Amino acid sequence: MAKKRTAVAFGSFDIIHPGHIHYLKGAARYGRLTVVVARDSTVRMLKGADPAMDERSRAKIVGAIKFVDDVVIGSKISRPEELYKILIEIRPDTIVLGYDQKVDISRLNAFLKKNGLKSRVVRISPYKAERFKSSKIKQHIIRISLTRQSVDPAHNA
Repeated sequence: MAKKRTAVAFGSFDIIHPGHIHYLKGAARYGRLTVVVARDSTVRMLKGADPAMDERSRAKIVGAIKFVDDVVIGSKISRPEELYKILIEIRPDTIVLGYDQKVDISRLNAFLKKNGLKSRVVRISPYKAERFKSSKIKQHIIRISLTRQSVDPAHNA
């Protein structure tokens, strides 16, 4: 029996939105999908802020998505270059990146070659990026919260 192709997708998945669903559904087309959810410390390192939810909660939510086959919490890292060491364990056929993930493809390919991995790297197209992007959604939530606080007499008492 032929081995089923495997795919891996990465992300923090802090506030799940339709853009994430588009990304993960697209990634699942490349094979059995393992999603690597970034550790809280990794989110802080890369984004300069704490995630809204802890890594276990984010992993649980991602794991509930029907086309996600496996979820793992990323490796503990001390430098951004270590992000991909988990690929040595997973050994995916395809690494699927989101349209806005800041990845140095040449560095990733060098890592793959150095570690004997023959993974293909692909990017998923955006889904309404002007509307469904985590940073924009968080900004909108903050704006709404601030507006409500300034209008709500209970907050001004």
